[in-house]
Amino acid sequence: MITLAALGVVFGDIGTSPLYALKECFSPDHGIAFSPGAVLGIISMLFWAITIVVTIKYVMFVLRADNNGEGGVLALMALSLRSAVSGSPRAKLLMMLGVFGACMFYGDVVITPAISVLSAVEGLEIAAPSTTHVVIPLTLVIVVILFLIQRHGTSVVGRFFGPVMFLWFLSLALLGIYNIVKAPEVLVAINPYYAVHFMAEHSLQAFIVLGSVVLVLTGAEALYADMGHFGIKPIRYAWIFTVMPSLLINYFGQGANLIANPEAIKNPFYLMIPDPLVLPMVLLATCATVIASQAVISGAFSLTSQAILLGFVPRMRILHTSEDEQGQIYIPLINWMLLVVVVAVVLAFKKSDNLAAAYGVAVTTTMVITTMLLGVVMRHIWKWRTSAVVLTIACLLIVDVAFFAANLLKLTEGGWFPLVIGGAAFFLLMTWYSGRMLLRMRIKDDGIPIEPFIEGLLAHPPHRVGGTAVFMTGNIATVPVALLHNLKHNRILHERVFFLKISIWDVPYVADSERLTMKELGGDVYLLRAAFGFKEAPEVQKVMTLTEQQFGHHFDLMDTSFFLARDTVVPSKLLGMSLWRERLFAWMYQNGAKPSDFFHIPANRVVELGTKVEI
Repeated sequence: MITLAALGVVFGDIGTSPLYALKECFSPDHGIAFSPGAVLGIISMLFWAITIVVTIKYVMFVLRADNNGEGGVLALMALSLRSAVSGSPRAKLLMMLGVFGACMFYGDVVITPAISVLSAVEGLEIAAPSTTHVVIPLTLVIVVILFLIQRHGTSVVGRFFGPVMFLWFLSLALLGIYNIVKAPEVLVAINPYYAVHFMAEHSLQAFIVLGSVVLVLTGAEALYADMGHFGIKPIRYAWIFTVMPSLLINYFGQGANLIANPEAIKNPFYLMIPDPLVLPMVLLATCATVIASQAVISGAFSLTSQAILLGFVPRMRILHTSEDEQGQIYIPLINWMLLVVVVAVVLAFKKSDNLAAAYGVAVTTTMVITTMLLGVVMRHIWKWRTSAVVLTIACLLIVDVAFFAANLLKLTEGGWFPLVIGGAAFFLLMTWYSGRMLLRMRIKDDGIPIEPFIEGLLAHPPHRVGGTAVFMTGNIATVPVALLHNLKHNRILHERVFFLKISIWDVPYVADSERLTMKELGGDVYLLRAAFGFKEAPEVQKVMTLTEQQFGHHFDLMDTSFFLARDTVVPSKLLGMSLWRERLFAWMYQNGAKPSDFFHIPANRVVELGTKVEI
């Protein structure tokens, strides 16, 4: 059952590639004269691209690089950072690589719904040529509905994803077999000679075609990103025994149909289908593309949540859509931003052919970054010999860089689009991260050491009142500004005081036994530190419950007040970022979600005290 579920979530993107990949490989813009030899050469390239990149690189190697069971480029970044000293140039480089790889995923998220739904609906032009004018309106309707239902979560429709995708892959395989019978000689393309001969014969044109061949690999990163949801074995089994055979058989079937019927070049996928089955396959393809889109949108929510907890994105309102599955979340701001951009992309590009160039750049950039970070993990985490790492990574990079370089030729045809999306996201993420570091440094420099301060305070205590005060702090070494303001204005100290710092570790989950550490400063004043993983929701209520269980301190919420400092960031000419970036950071900081909402603190128990901080 887990393997069936993985079919529905993990392989939707790569599973819908047959709709447009081979069609784009034979694009007239490439200047490749159509011939049976060209068909064999391109099919051979597709076969070996899937074998080398997906099966060998991702399934054999990348899936082994798990961070406590979790995958994805940010998890790989966190894993590689363990090999570097915090704050060192090496650590900064690894961090920037990982963050840029994550940012390029947003380009993928924008393009996937647009290209996949468009390519599926374009099948109507084959089934009923008079319906050409409804392709874009129908695509927009499907896209809008897809984003509107996100707030309800995937728990209800998710159970249908696996069976629908299994039916999709079965249909791909059966259609492939049906067409291979027409020209069984296409099977000789398994021999890499045909790919090598094609590239040698056509040279520059073959290099350009590489930029389209990479479309069969879209979604390969999802195998790794979704590892935490299903585990390595179900993903490997689903790929080896269902997805890979179905895809390859279908691509060979499309090739066989082209050899037998060269006119099918207009739309190799839909023109390989018997006429009575075209309309049912349009419906099934539309369902498959919606599932593929749903998977990447959910991935965007998960990636954003991880980035927030790792300190690269401002706090946002996050809603949990399932009581059983912690990973099922919904982020309204991201959802509506994606909807606006996807609709704009559909209206701007109009055809799936026009989006193919943009898709390739997003995919290949992330592939290159994954390979580079994998090399760090192989050498420093797995302790492989340097020679073995260099040989393995060099072989993988040759393939990745070739695909990346081929797609750079399409920058003017749409390849610029994901780079703009990724570059803008990277700039915003790094501005937020750098601003947070500056803010933390300023607060620390201006802070008062907490232990001598509390010792002096208790020697001559102010009036103590009943109840518990919890002061949220980002630095347990200095006195929280909220406490200083409370003492200055109210001149009281609660009978029990906790300084609570919530930290996010570079692991997906933290065991409850390791989550809390507490130190008593005397006079019922305590330093409490709570750690969460980057896949967990940092809830104060959970901290309170664990504190009672582990340390015996009971919390009555009606008798507990939570004090937070609401910082106002003031850009200045002090050393740090440029003034305009500081203003951007200040705007992002002021518009982020409130800490009380993010940490799920009851609103009627929160006391916010304002302060200004120059950066």
